[in-house]
Amino acid sequence: MTATSHGRARFLWAALSVVFVETIITGLALAPAVLFIHWQSTWPLSTWLRLALASLAFVPVYLACACSLMLYSALATKALGWRTPANVELPLGDFSWPVLNWGRYLMTIHVVRIFAGPAFRSTTIWNWYMRLNGARVGRNVWVNSLSLMDHNLLEFADGVVIGSDAHVSGHVVERGILKTAAVRLDRNTLVGIGSVVGIGVESGADVQVGALSVVPKFAKLEAGGVYVGVPVVRLQ
Repeated sequence: MTATSHGRARFLWAALSVVFVETIITGLALAPAVLFIHWQSTWPLSTWLRLALASLAFVPVYLACACSLMLYSALATKALGWRTPANVELPLGDFSWPVLNWGRYLMTIHVVRIFAGPAFRSTTIWNWYMRLNGARVGRNVWVNSLSLMDHNLLEFADGVVIGSDAHVSGHVVERGILKTAAVRLDRNTLVGIGSVVGIGVESGADVQVGALSVVPKFAKLEAGGVYVGVPVVRLQ
């Protein structure tokens, strides 16, 4: 087989494996709900009362399924070694195993943020999921955004606040090349609403990044500074 054929075979295997894993994870997360619905259908009640009780059970059943999905997803990616490789520059088109593991890792994060993120973002439960999924998250951290990727390359010290719709990830793709680097935010750093934080960014303590700002990759933000703009500049 040629190198191109090997790459396509790896891609096909990776695609099938992530579908299989997500099917198992989702099935396990939904199992309690399915069993409850089946059990509830056997109760000797009138149809209307049974439907009313099933409706009231929707929210707690959904929350239980979402928590299970977060748990099983994080455990699966850890066991399978699906992580974003740190400090690499790799061609996407080669479909190397580090690139494919990165893709499968992001897919599992995407599924969780769709089905569980709306209920749990900006809560300690979401922080717990990110820690279990590879992130280093301190105390009293508030993540009010679902646009955080590459959890294993994110380090948030105590008191960090990520505003709504802010984008923070450990990767960027430039001209078909995957580039990665960790993002490290020191204590009490605030990332404003809708801001973008590039790869390799490091902030000192008590930094504020204004809303709708862009922090370029590998930028170093000095402690106590207020940064705004595209790209950011220090105001004070």
